[in-house]
Amino acid sequence: MSQKVRISPDAGKTAGSAAAEGLPPAEQSVHSSSPWPFALIVATGTVVIALVLLFESELALAATLALAAVLWWGGQRQGVLGKAGAFADHRPRIARAIFAGAAAVLLLLFHSEHYALLMVATVLLFAAACAGINIQTGFAGIANFAGAAFFACGGYTMAVLTQHTGVPHVLAILVAGAVTAGIGAVLLLPVLRTRGYYSALVTIAFGILCSSFLQVNEHLGGAQGLQLGPLHILGWDMGSGFEIAGREVSFYFAYALLALVVFMLASLLAHAVEWSAIGVSFDAVRNDELVSSSFGIDLQRWKVTAFLLGNFLIGIAGAVYAGLTSFVSPSGATFEQSLLLISIVILGGIGNTWGALLAAALVVLVPEKLQSLQEYRILIFSVSVVAVLLFRPKGLVPRRMRDFSVTGGVQ
Repeated sequence: MSQKVRISPDAGKTAGSAAAEGLPPAEQSVHSSSPWPFALIVATGTVVIALVLLFESELALAATLALAAVLWWGGQRQGVLGKAGAFADHRPRIARAIFAGAAAVLLLLFHSEHYALLMVATVLLFAAACAGINIQTGFAGIANFAGAAFFACGGYTMAVLTQHTGVPHVLAILVAGAVTAGIGAVLLLPVLRTRGYYSALVTIAFGILCSSFLQVNEHLGGAQGLQLGPLHILGWDMGSGFEIAGREVSFYFAYALLALVVFMLASLLAHAVEWSAIGVSFDAVRNDELVSSSFGIDLQRWKVTAFLLGNFLIGIAGAVYAGLTSFVSPSGATFEQSLLLISIVILGGIGNTWGALLAAALVVLVPEKLQSLQEYRILIFSVSVVAVLLFRPKGLVPRRMRDFSVTGGVQ
């Protein structure tokens, strides 16, 4: 007896999330409407990051990370992570408001600590750059192993504009993103003519070429790089500290706030793209190009869109990071740095912005705090990526996929 499946207008949201959790759509809608699982995850993560930043003892840090791993495993077993992910998908504005509140509390807690604020801002900017890579790799399936090169392009553009022009720094950040997207448009010529491994090799070659070019170009500082002055955003000199109620506030506080804004906008854009008709086209191109083209989907159009949009976000993050560190150099465009960004995307979960934030916190904070592991950082990242690919191939926070084949009943 044949069965007819009814697809409701909200099937991409309710049914897809229900299938991801193994729950009926009606029951799933109840769970996804509750903010408490997401708030619990965010609060726990905030406390763990605060402890990691506070502790100096490597033994205490290791114990904190072990406790975080146990809590993560328990949350997954109890279904808290699934409910939190469903809520983030269905109530993105409230989810981002909760995260922004927790981040603000963390920044206020370390308002006078230069190092802690620098680390938090770095995590947020790396996560914002990985949101761009997720649009390319996670959504459209375009392998980009030159993320650090595009990140550096944004930083160098910011440095040149601040040194030689009077362009307002807010506009300079946007221009840096546009220039990075333009450079990516040139790389698209060989990328669109190749597939799979060959496309990845093209991006690797571009990253190496970009790093070598920056090292020998004296106009861009050569191997010594370029220095930037402090950013001025809306008349605010971000290079100087200030006082609130008699308490000194680090100048990195302003940069951390700017990094938070950049991440929030990048994640918001990535979410809007993912759950729009554009995201559906990206998924189709990634899953099967032949079938997509047979249904009239323009493969080149959507690949170009994903690549340019992703590079725009990477360039903006790179520009703000250059302002944060007041320095750019070819060392930031190496293949090693690109692998760092790719490892964040894979560890967090390909296509998941929240997972990229979690992985960025692990990849950035843990080696910085555990100084004895600095020499083995790349080895640890490599082993971690291999372990994730073997035992959890979808990452720590898997992307919640659409499932249009499951709805609330059979006619």
